[in-house]
Amino acid sequence: MLAAGVVILAANVVVVAGQVVHYPPVASNINNITFALSGNGAPGIFNSSTTPDAQYGTYNWCNMPHVRLREYKQPPKRYSLEYVEVIQRHHKRTPYASNTFFKEDVAWSCDKAGATFGSTSPSGPGSKVSPVQWQTYTDSQNPWTNSVGPGFPGSSCQFPQITSEGLEDSITHGSDLRSVYASRLGLGSKIDPATASIRVTTNVITSQVASGLVAGLFPSSKSDDTIVNVQSATYDSLEPTYSCNTASNLRSDYTTGSSGAVWQAHLAEAAKVYAQLDKVSGIATQDSAGWHSSFDHYYDNLSAKQCHGKSLPCSLNYTSVCVSQELANTVYRLGNWEYSYLYRDAPASAKYSALRYGAWVLELRGHLQDQVNKKSKLKYVHNIAHDGSMSALLGFLQVEQMAWPGMGSEVDLYMNLAKPTQLKMLLTTDCIRTLQHQ
Repeated sequence: MLAAGVVILAANVVVVAGQVVHYPPVASNINNITFALSGNGAPGIFNSSTTPDAQYGTYNWCNMPHVRLREYKQPPKRYSLEYVEVIQRHHKRTPYASNTFFKEDVAWSCDKAGATFGSTSPSGPGSKVSPVQWQTYTDSQNPWTNSVGPGFPGSSCQFPQITSEGLEDSITHGSDLRSVYASRLGLGSKIDPATASIRVTTNVITSQVASGLVAGLFPSSKSDDTIVNVQSATYDSLEPTYSCNTASNLRSDYTTGSSGAVWQAHLAEAAKVYAQLDKVSGIATQDSAGWHSSFDHYYDNLSAKQCHGKSLPCSLNYTSVCVSQELANTVYRLGNWEYSYLYRDAPASAKYSALRYGAWVLELRGHLQDQVNKKSKLKYVHNIAHDGSMSALLGFLQVEQMAWPGMGSEVDLYMNLAKPTQLKMLLTTDCIRTLQHQ
């Protein structure tokens, strides 16, 4: 389960002589390239949001484990829960348009399940407007309709958008969090901005998840009660969207640059895997859209289908040529290897993550310090983000075993202390000061 206490912030990011110290993750099948290429089976559940109770905690790409009452371990009575901050990835969705084939052989409908939008005023006629719902359509008179490719022909979906199933997972996620934290923090059934805050990114899919999360977490809240926080797309720390050339150059160096031998070797070793996938998708071997610079595109395409009970794709030109389950499992193993390498195994990954996600961690530090100084009445803060957010945070924390954070993956950071002075000690360690010097 992806979960963490605030103590981790002081334990895993260490600086010596101005440099972030990298602690390699444990060796496992996840970061073993031989197993990723020629092993067997999927590295978890990829075909259902449901994980049997006896297996809860198992990696489930479609709906990752999160805090819920059944598994929650109550700390000793001398401790009291003072503050919780949660960060999670959005729940399951359609694939991104950039991850779809030129023309798909399966249908994907989102009728009456589109994102809702609107604007509102604090008073007057504008306070009583109705939200509108998006539903994609095509018009044969528009000459540009087929200029890029129809993807999923005749689909009413946006690519991406949270699906009906993903929305249901969001509601359950909120309900489970409520069962653990509401009574312990004194949260009501209606969201109170003085004690609880929800934050999203400018990507609409995080707001779609927020609508479900709030329904479960604060079941008495109305739409006009729910105001979520969002930063400007120019400097949003949650996604993150701010520019950091030092971080970008560092990652480029250990993937495509002078330190990229390991990354380039895994792509070369996976050439036969790509060849099988390309026969189905029709993607050119020398494409310019990144289909062969990582397994990101294929991983998203195949997993989105399987999480929603759809069949694996077949070639439109040679209908007997299909992606087998074995081939899909290989893609999933390779995708997890890649994320482990990018955020944990590469020697420069710790510094990359600290640079890439340091702004959000500094904000977290401020929230915790405000609690220590009793400057804030907030008890609960919930951030809805993306896989890139979760990966960078887990890389910053230098988790023991890294995997690609699946849908709904969650990290909980909390004040659960007997004496607030203990937190003051943690917050003055080098791990926090380092961020201010990078």
